[in-house]
Order: sequence, then structure tokens, then C-alpha cells
Amino acid sequence: MPGRSRVVVAPGGLRREPLQRLLFGCVYGTVLASVLAAALGHNGGAPDPGYDAVWVLLAALAAATAHGYAHAIAHRTHLAGPATAGTLWSMLTEWPIVAACVPTVAALLGARAGWWSEDDAIEFALVLNTVALFGWGYWAARAAGRGRPEACRAGAVDMLFGLFIVAANVLSK
Repeated sequence: MPGRSRVVVAPGGLRREPLQRLLFGCVYGTVLASVLAAALGHNGGAPDPGYDAVWVLLAALAAATAHGYAHAIAHRTHLAGPATAGTLWSMLTEWPIVAACVPTVAALLGARAGWWSEDDAIEFALVLNTVALFGWGYWAARAAGRGRPEACRAGAVDMLFGLFIVAANVLSK
């Protein structure tokens, strides 16, 4: 059917999301988590990393749902029949956006547990997310058949998003 992405059937018959959607969601979610973590500030108030972790997760869920809904609405003219099932499916397939935010949420929950300060959790999340962005870019390029040098360049370009967020965070504080 036009407008729908193909579902790849993996060995053993398991249905998998297309790699393109997975990688898109992971990059988008990682950038989203980094921006949210960098924006955390308490303006003189006491840090509350548990509260912040919940808001990062809720923002990721809202972004994933909105993204899936926007896809469903944009492709509604191509879908036959009721849009409710297609809309729900489109929203559910955005799970990589939420999954990519989990390391940031985990770092903040570690601060809530007293393992480190919230500032250290944010710094750790930003570094981890920047490294992850390199990995997503590298993986995407390799999956597209590119050689290692080209994959490293793609990873470096993705990593620039993370470095930009880190730099903006440092400059704004």
C-alpha cells in the first residue's frame, strides 16, 4: 500500500521494525533527551532528579506519540478504511524515541538514589548521548552499505548534535 513502510521479516519469522525507523527514532530520542537534560535547571531551588527523570520520560512519550500521530495524519489520504487502527499503530512504532531517552532517565534516577549529584548525572547523560549519536550515525551508514571511513564521517556528523548541546549547556550556565 502506498505511504506505508515495509515490515522486514527477520530470520525465524519475527516481525521487526525497519532499520531506518529504528535509527531515526534513536537519533531523535537521543537528541531530545540531551536537550531536555541540558535544560534542567532549578533557578535556586533544590534539585529533584526524580521529578526531572519523570519529565524527561513524559516528554519523550509525548514527542513519540505526537510524531506517530503526525505521520498517521500525513498519510491518511493513502490509508483505506478507518484511521484509528493505523493511527494507533503509527504511534506505537515510535518506541525508539522513548527507548533512546532511557539512559538519561536512568542517570537521573541514579542521582535520585544518591549515587551521584544531579549535575554529575546530567554531565554523564550528555557524554553518553554524544557517544551514542556517533554510534547511531555509524550504524546507519554501515547499514546503508557505506565503508568504515564513510560510516565514521556519518557518526561524526551525528555526534556534532551532541557536542552542540554540550557546548550550549556549558555556555548557558
